[in-house]
This record gives sequence, structure tokens and C-alpha cells, in this order.
Amino acid sequence: MAIRAWLFGFAILFAGVLAGPASPAQAFETSAKAAIVIDHRTGQELFAKNPDLPVPPASMSKLMTALLVFEEIKAGRLKLDDALPVSEKAWRTGGSKMFVKVGDRVKVSDLLRGMIVQSGNDACVVLAEGLAGSEAAFAERMNRRAAEIGLTNSRFKNATGLHDPEHVMSVRDLAILTSKIIREHPDLYRIYSEKEFEYAKIRQHNRNPLLQAGVPGVDGVKTGYTEEAGYGLVVSAERDGRRVILVLAGLETLRQRRNEAELLLEWAFREFQEYRLFAAGETVVEVPVWLGASWTVPAVPRTTVGITLRREERPGLKVTARYTAPVPAPVAEGEEIGALEITAPGRNPIVVPLVAGRSVERAGLFGRLAGALVYLVQGGGA
Repeated sequence: MAIRAWLFGFAILFAGVLAGPASPAQAFETSAKAAIVIDHRTGQELFAKNPDLPVPPASMSKLMTALLVFEEIKAGRLKLDDALPVSEKAWRTGGSKMFVKVGDRVKVSDLLRGMIVQSGNDACVVLAEGLAGSEAAFAERMNRRAAEIGLTNSRFKNATGLHDPEHVMSVRDLAILTSKIIREHPDLYRIYSEKEFEYAKIRQHNRNPLLQAGVPGVDGVKTGYTEEAGYGLVVSAERDGRRVILVLAGLETLRQRRNEAELLLEWAFREFQEYRLFAAGETVVEVPVWLGASWTVPAVPRTTVGITLRREERPGLKVTARYTAPVPAPVAEGEEIGALEITAPGRNPIVVPLVAGRSVERAGLFGRLAGALVYLVQGGGA
């Protein structure tokens, strides 16, 4: 007797009855050379201007320096209480400083705040030398890690972001990097929300203009400026459980950076909404099981499933679950048994795997006989 398999699908239309035609959302313009806005949880791009253009990132590239330090701490190879020596090279490094002194040993916790809050180039060099022996060796480590995490338009020559014609990043890479830090290092990410830090009796304020202004939800991330790069800013904000990350690069003035960043952030929260469809582990559909101890197995997503759309796009949102049934027993919990396809007008489909929400053992002899009988009665083939 052969098992007859078929492709089964069901669709849920998230549409308003008698919904009228949607008018296009207001476009946004920025004078930045490059810009991007992404939804942190879904990773969806909400706005982009030259997102993959390699540009001088200035101090925004300190995010990559921070990631490597955070990963060392998470792996247990570095502790916040560890003290690293200050070399003459670190002490002499120009630009913004936390004002470490040559020959001193400085705690990693202070160096992180010196780098993140005060944007200290000297702190970056101390960390780089402490982790890799030299800043040049650390920069190579930055390049290797960037390739591993998919930063395709980044190249690092130093740990600080001080200008080098070969030291570049794209705004997309900066957004991806920021999202990774927030997702994987939430405790250390909190440093980016600190508004000031004092070291060597010198108190300095965080340069993030939206953080200092108390713009709702803003809790990071990093400014950047050199004459060659212009003014740049990475911002992250969370409102009502939804986080948005934006990056601007190549602006001409401090005022421009502050105003355009706030306008773009407000636009992103106003024009877009995340529609969460299923929670992680929530049953999407019960899939029939062939000769199992249970007749069905729940098909569930591994993570929360959602899509971020302009509000007027919601009426065209369509969700379809697809699977081949019946699934032969035994079925292991976590085994992929189908997929959820999410579509909206003018957007590429999003496909999310569905897995078995629990294990189903193979039925005993009498269970298999009963299952085969039911299958024949319902029209199975021999």
C-alpha cells in the first residue's frame, strides 16, 4: 500500500472589509550622502539612500571595535575588572580622548565607557593593543569578523575611525552591526544610553544629540565626525516594544545631523507598523501524521513571525501555511515540516520554516492497523 501525499495550504487574509484604495505614504528626503532605516526585529529595510556605498564612517566604526570587545567578555576571555596598560601610542592618539595616561593601567569597564560615551580614540587603542598586541593586528581581526557576520562593504585600518582612505563602511553594514550588538549583548549595549562619564576628573557628555535631547525611546548609539567623512550618526530607539535603527552619513553640519535624524526617526515610527502574526512556538496548523501515536502534530515557528509594512499596505497582507501531509511517524520535535509564506503588494515573499511543536512516536501495531483502515476508508490508494 502506498501513502498518498498532497500539498496542503491555507491562507489568512489580513484585510479590512470594504477597505478603500490606499494613498502612497509621504516620501522622506535627506541631504545625507547615505542613509538607512531598518526594523530591528524583522531586519526589514524601511528607508534607504545609497545603503551599500562604502563611505568614511569616522567614529561610527567604533561599533566594530566594541563588538570584538563584547565578544571577548561574553566568551570569558576578558573581564570588566581587568586592567589594560596604556602605551605611548595610545596616549598620543589624536582626536577625541578619555585622557588616559601613559604607563597607567585602566579597567576595561572604564575603557568601554571612554570609547562609547566619550568616543575616546585613546581608549580604543588601549583595548586594541590589549586584545591583539597592536592596533594593526586588531584591525585585521575586525576585518575577519566583519566578513564572518556578513558586512560586505566594510574595510578597517584602525580601531578608532580616524581617517584613512581605505577605512570604509556602508550604512547598511553599520545597521546590521548595531542590530547584532543589541540582540547579542543587551547588558553591555546599555552603556550607549549613558549620558556622561567622568575619568581623570574630566567629565564628558555623550555626543548623541537625540539621546541628550530625550527623544522618546532613544537609547543609543554612536556619532561620527571627521573633515573627510562629514557628520554621521547611528540611532536606535524602542517604542511600544518595536525598535528602529537608523544610520546617516555624510551630513554637513551638527544641526543638520540632529534635525534630520529626529525627523527620519519620527517618520519611521509614524509611517510603518510591525504586524506580529505568530509567536514563537504558537500553533499555526495541525498537520496530519501517518501511523503516529497522535493523529496530528502542531506546526509552529521557531521565532516570532511578523512583517513591517506601511500602514496602507496592510489590507494586502496575506499569510499562507504550506506542508506535505500526512507526515510519516515518527516525528521529532523541531523537525521542519512546512513553511509559512507572507506576501504583501510590491514586496518579495517572506518564507518562514514551520517545525514540529512536539514529538510524535510511531503508533503500536493496533494503532497502525487502525490508521491504515481509516486511510483506506478515506480514499487511500493501494
